[in-house]
Amino acid sequence: MNELKAFNEKFKISDYTLFETDFWIWSLRPVQGTVGAGVLSLKRECPVLSEVTEEEFADMKQAVNVIEETLKKTFNHDIMNYLMLMMVDKQVHYHVFPRYEQSVELNGRTYKDQNWPKPPELAGEKLSDDEMNTIADEIKKNLGAS
Repeated sequence: MNELKAFNEKFKISDYTLFETDFWIWSLRPVQGTVGAGVLSLKRECPVLSEVTEEEFADMKQAVNVIEETLKKTFNHDIMNYLMLMMVDKQVHYHVFPRYEQSVELNGRTYKDQNWPKPPELAGEKLSDDEMNTIADEIKKNLGAS
């Protein structure tokens, strides 16, 4: 299996896609280190950052703008963390963690940024399909809203 296919399956990209540009996909992270945590991944197979084209980098700005504006409207994060680790998954991607000083309430549940203000919890919490869909739906309601 190629790296991109394995990556997409591991992170359930097709199940949790929130937004796409020409070159990037923003998806909800299957485990939530903070509520709304996501993955910003390049659509084509690409094992190293130096192989990302200028056009792809320029397009990434659109994705980042959408991510930050949408998550601000949805959960009112205090700051965003983008982590590019690629220790296991040899596919260009960033783990996107909105960070919160205060807890976030959603659908009767309280989400707390356990490590605030230190680095985010990478392992995160595996949520039920219903909880994941609730988070995704809440984010999608704010996509493109000005």
